[in-house]
Amino acid sequence: MRVTFCGHGEISKTNELKLWLSSICEELIKNGAQTFYLGNYGDFDKLALQVLHKLKTKYQHIEIILVIPYLNSNSDSSGYDETVYPPLENVPPRYAIIKRNQWMVETSDVLVAYVLHDWGGAYKTLCHAKRKNKRIISYLNLQEI
Repeated sequence: MRVTFCGHGEISKTNELKLWLSSICEELIKNGAQTFYLGNYGDFDKLALQVLHKLKTKYQHIEIILVIPYLNSNSDSSGYDETVYPPLENVPPRYAIIKRNQWMVETSDVLVAYVLHDWGGAYKTLCHAKRKNKRIISYLNLQEI
């Protein structure tokens, strides 16, 4: 099972969110999740990476994968097991992150979402997951939606 994340660049209630994210990710691992895609932009992605690193000490088989939107990216890939560049060669740079996020959703089974308002990239990614009928676990509702 593959899992991806979408969330805002700035987060609040960090400790509460970290506990929720840890619980969700561990439950997903126990139910077969092995691959976790991250975009490495913003506080939510950084928090997800921290949580996954801690879980990896217990569940060494999981893979933490950085999905980059630009081929010539200077993204810091330390802390990831692998870096993936989706087929975005013909996408104009201004749309690369949107298309990368769509690819992450489409190749995943589950989306873990920290989306608190109805605008921005995280919201657009969440809407794409809904259109694709993906399983969504949302912090806002503290339940699956």
